[in-house]
Amino acid sequence: MLALLFSPLALAQGAGPSVEMAPAGITPVMRGKPGSVELDFRVKQGFHINSNHPNSPYLIPTILKLDPPTDIAVGAVDYPAGRNLSFAFAPDEKLNVYSGDFAVRVTVHPLHTVIPGKYNVRGQLRYQACDDRACYPPRNLPLHFEVQVKKAAARAHTRHSRQSPHIHN
Repeated sequence: MLALLFSPLALAQGAGPSVEMAPAGITPVMRGKPGSVELDFRVKQGFHINSNHPNSPYLIPTILKLDPPTDIAVGAVDYPAGRNLSFAFAPDEKLNVYSGDFAVRVTVHPLHTVIPGKYNVRGQLRYQACDDRACYPPRNLPLHFEVQVKKAAARAHTRHSRQSPHIHN
């Protein structure tokens, strides 16, 4: 069984693991159609975080929670596959983790009634991080990104004229 160790010194000093999100550009999406937003994260060197599907039920998974504005629905959240690694604090157990850079893809779906414009989506990434000796209490990383809702292009209508295609003089 995995023994989770919390470092009292690191907790007392406020030190510990960090995860950062790269600035997300404005993602254009069409009104009434789903669009995809990729959020890029980086785990501080020397640390790893549990994946979205850790190998043990008592480990805290990495989860993205979003609070979208009215009339914009959040669909699928696609997490990357983690890597199975062993660490000094549990040498006989493989943990499914993220380290370094990883991306989470989110599907957003503006309703067909939403007014075109920029919308800010807020949320948080909840994660638990460890280094090769200890695990730290779970943290929440506040985040936001913008979507630019655009009006769907009008369909081109073909007019069939009843007039003769011949030129009349």
